[in-house]
Amino acid sequence: MYLHLGSDTVVNTKNIISILDLETTSRSKYSKEFLKIVEEEGFVKNVSNEIPKSFIVCEIDGQSVVYITNISSKTLALRVQRYEENK
Repeated sequence: MYLHLGSDTVVNTKNIISILDLETTSRSKYSKEFLKIVEEEGFVKNVSNEIPKSFIVCEIDGQSVVYITNISSKTLALRVQRYEENK
């Protein structure tokens, strides 16, 4: 299944490692450090021009990619869950 993350961006759910709420995880110093490092390394792709709500950590062809989107983590997780239930 492919999950739409915003704009023209979709990812295969097989590549998703985690879907995280940006507000909740940004309280943790480890999450802040992780996001800072992946941004400095060029692994972050912002797929929205609006206020970000979540980030999705993926591994695509052995490369880490972190997508930042305005779609909530709950909405993204529900989309994946609905698909899994309807298989």
